[in-house]
Amino acid sequence: MENKTSTPPDFSIVIPVYNEEENIPELYKRLTAVMETLGTYEIIMVDDGSRDRSWELIKELHHKDPRIKGISFSRNFGHHMAITAGLDHVNGSIIIMMDADLQDSPEEIPRLYQKFKEGYDIVYGIRKVRRDPFLKRLTSAIFWWFLGRFSGVDMPAGQTMLRVLSRRVVTVLREMREYARFIHGMIAWTGFNATTMDVQHNPRYKGRSKYNIPRLFKLAFHAVTSFSIVPLRLATYMGLISSIVSFLAGLYFIYKKIFFNIPILGYASIIVSIFFVGGIQLLVLGIFGEYLGRTYQEVQRRPLYIVKEFLLENDKRT
Repeated sequence: MENKTSTPPDFSIVIPVYNEEENIPELYKRLTAVMETLGTYEIIMVDDGSRDRSWELIKELHHKDPRIKGISFSRNFGHHMAITAGLDHVNGSIIIMMDADLQDSPEEIPRLYQKFKEGYDIVYGIRKVRRDPFLKRLTSAIFWWFLGRFSGVDMPAGQTMLRVLSRRVVTVLREMREYARFIHGMIAWTGFNATTMDVQHNPRYKGRSKYNIPRLFKLAFHAVTSFSIVPLRLATYMGLISSIVSFLAGLYFIYKKIFFNIPILGYASIIVSIFFVGGIQLLVLGIFGEYLGRTYQEVQRRPLYIVKEFLLENDKRT
């Protein structure tokens, strides 16, 4: 079915896609069935350099249903860059974000929208019961604890990508063009009126998750360094503690030698001290290097993403 009006749609749904050819047909079927009951809409699928047939399926859907729009990256730029591209091209007054793996049910959207109509600018979907393997649940819990402790931004723990945003939130997000992007933190940073709602979380429909444990920890560190200087302060504290411990240990050895004539035998304590202090120095340098690298990326002013192909007929960008 095609929108008969040239006016902007009521809803824009942004979906990042990376190697999701097995999920796209079912996603389209369930999502369109839900959105038909809510109003006019567009669905923007952003292909983040997929290596499977995801983009071909998006193009097929677009030719069948012009409300399905597509953006194809020249390569893989990352999950949060794909979301950024989608938000850059939305036309609706109400924006919905979700992933393509169907772990978040499209059928939850009407409930989130009803909550949104109470006057909120942001409605987060929160996993009521997480349907993931134990190890992933554990690492996710650590991830959100780490963010809540060190990021400096109040982000609801356990949030999914499924959420509803007002147009003015997206307008602010469009103005934030930093290269180091963590969409969850950027949305929370805007400070608009937000609330949460428990949503059903499902096992992945098909395929495998793109976030393994190393990528999850990398994302956590990336998120913290994007919104906080706490790691720099921790580096200072560690250097101070190391200096104090080394100074006190030196006094202790001098005291033993002068008052008890106890010789300091062996090199074990010296080697341990050297490695301890050296490790802290390397850690501090690494933290400084991370922030310096981010500064270097920002001053280069390269595009956040490169689009290889658009499927955006009747695009009314603002």
